[in-house]
Amino acid sequence: MAFSSLLLIVGASFIHATWNLLAKRAAAVGPVFVFAYNLVSVIGYAPWVLYQLSRGSIGWTATGVGFVLLSGLLHLCYSLCLQRGYQVADLSIVYPVARGTGPMLSTIGALLILGEVPTARGLLGLILVVVGIGLIATRGDIAALRKPGGLAGVRWGTATGGLIASYTVADAYAVKTLGIMPVVLDWFANVLRFFLLAPIIAVNPMRARDAMRGYWRLAIGVGLLSPLSYIFVLAALRSGAPLSLVAPMREMSMMVGALLAMLVLREAVGMWRLVGCTVLIAGVIALAGA
Repeated sequence: MAFSSLLLIVGASFIHATWNLLAKRAAAVGPVFVFAYNLVSVIGYAPWVLYQLSRGSIGWTATGVGFVLLSGLLHLCYSLCLQRGYQVADLSIVYPVARGTGPMLSTIGALLILGEVPTARGLLGLILVVVGIGLIATRGDIAALRKPGGLAGVRWGTATGGLIASYTVADAYAVKTLGIMPVVLDWFANVLRFFLLAPIIAVNPMRARDAMRGYWRLAIGVGLLSPLSYIFVLAALRSGAPLSLVAPMREMSMMVGALLAMLVLREAVGMWRLVGCTVLIAGVIALAGA
């Protein structure tokens, strides 16, 4: 992997953890906040996309349009699922579980659906991911799972991880095989999400406005940082970096997210969750090399 691609992935990891911290602080707003930061993304990145369109460097095909629509739907489900997870559980649970289960679910799908034969390294990776998630969710105390809501963060994090795995594969194909520019793919997917979420706001726009009172700065931060972090990843893929290396390298954001949760949100992260993040990252790396 080229050094420039490495810098893009490292930068994307820190930006990704930062915008998730902002989204967690607005968890109570729910889908309205997703609509708000999506609107910011559409407006904020429009000049860049219009410039690309004016150059005539974008060749549209039916397949390309189909993948843009698919990307928009998957990212919408991901955004709503993640925001719901932040409503019911800590950032230090939902975020690392979501980031770690994507590669795990991809591997399980290959085993069950495609009939691939697991390697020893692949099985080790699966075990490490499961152990890491367990440590993060329980902080070393298995009784925590029996408490009310004890599994909520794991459930929503796992569901989010499945959507991450889905859109990562779809978007990698779009930029690497179809040649769609990263910013164009992300922007048009955001436009689709805008129209899909608009009816929720149209039902009661006054309530939506009131819900966003005091949260617009967070929406601006997420709206500008979220596309940027993903554009960095897609740019690394488009430059030739293999998905099998890019996907696990992104997971360094898990540790950054856990530290931000501890230092900024004052969540009780503790040693066990940090150890769990480390084990989870090791498992993802093992799965990538399986």
